[in-house]
Amino acid sequence: MLRPPRRLPRPPLRRSAATGPGRRLLLSTPIFYANGPPHIGHLYSALLADALHRHRRLRAAGPGRLSTGTDEHGLKIQQAAAAAGTSPAELCQRVSGLFRRALAQAAVSFTDFTRTSEPRHQRAVRRFWGALRDAGALYKGAYEGWYCTAEECFVPESQLGERPDARGRRCRVALESGHQVHWTKEENYMFRLSAFRDPLWKWLRDNPRAVAPEPFYQRVLRWLEEDLPDLSVSRERSRLQWGIPVPGDSTQTIYVWVDALVNYLSAVGYPETHGEWWPAAHHVIGKDILKFHAVYWPALLMAAGLAPPERIFVHSHWTVRGQKMSKSLGNVVNPAACVGRYTVDGFRYFLLRQGVPERDCDYYDEKVVKVLNSELADALGGLLNRCTAPSINPSNTYPRFSESCFPKETEATGRASAEDYELVASVASLPLQVAGYFEGFQIYKALECIALCVRQTNGFFQRHRPWKLDQKDPGEQLWLDTVVHVTLECLRVYGTLLQPVIPHAADRLLSRLAVEPEERGLSSLTFLPRYDGKPCPFEGRQLGPDTGVLFPRLEQSGQHQAEAEEL
Repeated sequence: MLRPPRRLPRPPLRRSAATGPGRRLLLSTPIFYANGPPHIGHLYSALLADALHRHRRLRAAGPGRLSTGTDEHGLKIQQAAAAAGTSPAELCQRVSGLFRRALAQAAVSFTDFTRTSEPRHQRAVRRFWGALRDAGALYKGAYEGWYCTAEECFVPESQLGERPDARGRRCRVALESGHQVHWTKEENYMFRLSAFRDPLWKWLRDNPRAVAPEPFYQRVLRWLEEDLPDLSVSRERSRLQWGIPVPGDSTQTIYVWVDALVNYLSAVGYPETHGEWWPAAHHVIGKDILKFHAVYWPALLMAAGLAPPERIFVHSHWTVRGQKMSKSLGNVVNPAACVGRYTVDGFRYFLLRQGVPERDCDYYDEKVVKVLNSELADALGGLLNRCTAPSINPSNTYPRFSESCFPKETEATGRASAEDYELVASVASLPLQVAGYFEGFQIYKALECIALCVRQTNGFFQRHRPWKLDQKDPGEQLWLDTVVHVTLECLRVYGTLLQPVIPHAADRLLSRLAVEPEERGLSSLTFLPRYDGKPCPFEGRQLGPDTGVLFPRLEQSGQHQAEAEEL
């Protein structure tokens, strides 16, 4: 390979002026590779980003965008189209439509859907390439090495192993993915990645929250302790026609990963209007593409004179009954089947409740049914049904809270117990807890806290047995009204906080409680104001119409193949 010059001119990084409260923020999913239909791994990335986006809107934190889309270039798509007897453009049109429908079906509230085959994106990629070229970050050199078509990248010798192929012959594979590699030699454009090892190290050391959770941040630091060879950023056009030609060199095609990563800029109007949004960007990605996002992408941005994204949130993968999803095993989980079986809210809740970003999580029908029945149908839905039942609340109103029954001073004479005061303290602290967990990319912990409070509230309602109270006795009626008021106030908090996760069920819950749309933000979320001697705007309000079961109980199917689709 030709040896590059040591010196690389780097312009100062251009940073966004949008800082402070009310600032803009771009949240993004990866753009999904259009060589096959969506599975739950794709939807998990999108649901994490969507929940963060919706929670930010609840906080009224400022203008926000949620970008997603499809990655439509590269050798894999060229080969998949040939195998299917169609053109790459027709394959991408069909598969991109499948992703758009799957995201919409799962209630992902995206504002931007980028297809890398679009003219606006291709223009942005050419301009970005020009910025790299003008900065002296590119050179042409003969490159040879082990190439993995499945991952669209060269794999260093240190990351290779051997295994038998379908015919029993030994073949070289990438250790991390298990995909086969082939020896390739060609002349390509190279990016001077090696020159950015120190700037990348400084960026990460100065921004310890740039990559989260912490184990993935440490993984990136370990990569930077190793050699950081220059990166091949083009392919011979004779081998790869399906992609964006290198500007000024019709013999080369821009590397699909450079092309794909620029989607985050093209979504916000690069090269003209991106400055209003960039670098206020939070990427949500799977762990398998961490190096592309936390090493290659920041280095490319620095070379082009732009700052790295603010944060990169990384999640692990979903297995099915302990096995990796694969077409050959026929266990690739189809999101449309999940939505049909568990409802949109049930599907969203399970993935966000059970998905732990730091480790792989297992998916199977019995687990989904158990979680949804326990936490949504029984605990949350059951609580709403019990406290709005005509026998308990015949006037169908938000009843009055009695300070004499539930005084603020725990030592005062009242009917509230020590556990009741614990419940009030838990629910009062819940919004801040949930906000902290969302900020730290631990949505599953936020949902765990909410589920715990729902259980506490059920315990409160069960403990005081309002159905046993004599409604003809004024004193008993005061206490009954207070128990129902506290329960409704708890449900109002849960409904508000669950909007980013189960938007449809949360809407039904809040509508049943007569909470108006403008009262559903976090700024309106004052819990149990009468406990603090302040007026409650909901007290005496007529409840909304009863629309039936909040979340239906599910039956065990015992046929986990119903949720899988062989692609």
